[in-house]
Amino acid sequence: MPAETHVEKGPMDRQEIFELIRDQLADILEIDPGTIAESSSFAEDLNADSLALIELVEGLEEELGERTVGFRIEDEDLEDLRTVRDAVDYVHAKLAEG
Repeated sequence: MPAETHVEKGPMDRQEIFELIRDQLADILEIDPGTIAESSSFAEDLNADSLALIELVEGLEEELGERTVGFRIEDEDLEDLRTVRDAVDYVHAKLAEG
C-alpha cells in the first residue's frame, strides 16, 4: 500500500479542490488540464455536455466521499454549476459544512 494512504487527510483548500476538479474534467473530456481555468464555462469553453458533468459529479463524490462521509452533490444544484469556479465554490462550501 502506498504510504500516503496512512496520512490523515486534512481539509482541502480551494486550490486542491480546483486541481481535483480540473484533473477529473481533463480525464473525462480527454483534454489537457492546462487548458482548464477556473473561469472556464463547462458548456461554452469546455464543450462539456450533461453526461460529462454527471461523470464529474460521480468522480467527485467518490473522491471526496473518502474525506467527508456522505459527500453528495445534489441533482438540483447541478444546474447552477456553469463554470469551473462555480463547482470549486460549491465543493468548498459543502466540505466546510461537512
